[in-house]
Amino acid sequence: MAASKSRRRSQSRKKWSSDVTKRSNALDLPKGLFRSGDAGAIARGLKRSAERSTRRKASPFRSALSMLTFYINRAGKNLSARQRRVLQAAKERLRKLYAK
Repeated sequence: MAASKSRRRSQSRKKWSSDVTKRSNALDLPKGLFRSGDAGAIARGLKRSAERSTRRKASPFRSALSMLTFYINRAGKNLSARQRRVLQAAKERLRKLYAK
């Protein structure tokens, strides 16, 4: 009984984040943005999308940083060490772009 309960709990979590990924329209991101090997390009793409969006709920900086953090957390163990470093560097670039 305990195993089925924990399995249901983990399935609902997967479905929640998957649903956010598929249905969220707060930012219109260019396809493959997070797969880029260039931290600057990722940061500029996020900034551009956040500033153009009329559907976001927070400031452009917070929306862009939240989207990047969500992607890093969602990718989890499937993210290579190299790509994780690129995405962490993109966070720093994003902060510099917004002078934060």
